[in-house]
Amino acid sequence: MLVNCVAYQDGRKIADIPVEAISDYVSRPESLVWVALKDPSAAELDVLQEEFSLHHLAVEDARHGHQRPKIEEYGDSLFVVLHTVEVVGDDLAVGEVDVFVGRNSVLSVRTLAEQGFAGVRARCEREPDLLRQGPGFVLYALMDAVVDRYFPVIDWLEQRLETAEDQIFTRGPARTNVEALYRLKRQLTTLQHAVRPLLEATGKLYGGRVPAICVGTQEYFRDVSDHLLRINQSIESLRETVATAMSVNLSLISLQENETTKRLASYAALIAVPTLIAGLYGMNFQHMPELGWAYGYPASLAFMAGADLWLFSRFRKAGWL
Repeated sequence: MLVNCVAYQDGRKIADIPVEAISDYVSRPESLVWVALKDPSAAELDVLQEEFSLHHLAVEDARHGHQRPKIEEYGDSLFVVLHTVEVVGDDLAVGEVDVFVGRNSVLSVRTLAEQGFAGVRARCEREPDLLRQGPGFVLYALMDAVVDRYFPVIDWLEQRLETAEDQIFTRGPARTNVEALYRLKRQLTTLQHAVRPLLEATGKLYGGRVPAICVGTQEYFRDVSDHLLRINQSIESLRETVATAMSVNLSLISLQENETTKRLASYAALIAVPTLIAGLYGMNFQHMPELGWAYGYPASLAFMAGADLWLFSRFRKAGWL
């Protein structure tokens, strides 16, 4: 689906143009054409490939999707793959944004991503001095928007981790706690798969041999790289905390099992003493101590009760009961 197809000149919007006029505006050195697509069909990509003269390998990647975040050069153009990560219910939804950047053109293809980039376009149009820098600034604005949307995801994951930690120390169900922590670790891995490859690729845009399209905008891409580095460090910290929480949860389970075992052993000992005495006098031998004594029965009961009281006090003092 075509979202926008706009031509700019000298940093200012000229007009919304039809798709068939794209090649005419792209051929003008002073123009900038910015087109946005959402979940396009193969036929739409074929038309835009012809209008923008896109490299067939880049178009093939965009058509099939599920690409690793990356930045590739094709002659004097760039092909950038970004992953969007959005919170949907209790899970994360991953989308993809493919950006084709030419000398005076930008084509963004959004797949499985609900949140668009209308705000990015409005921001660029409010800053004609920056938009005048050309497609390099537009690429920065798109990348910056995608990366900034990772921060709310980090905050959401931190809140879930705090909730999981509270459940651990309030003696919540052990299986539920482990499942919550494992789900959180999997979500952190999902976010890391979007961030880490992009962190490596962004270095190509501000250090060393910078693509011609990005010349003059290196400081902007360095800022994007700094944000990615912060996010990656937060992910690593959260992953370590989750691993620690899982270890603590398993340790608490072991302690709880040990306490249960000690408690059961204590009750078994309390039952064993009366059972031993009753078992001895239940053998019905003729010659047994105090067998004919009138107070033998109450005395044996008193001894059983006294022994159990003494054992109970010892177990309570030791913390077993």
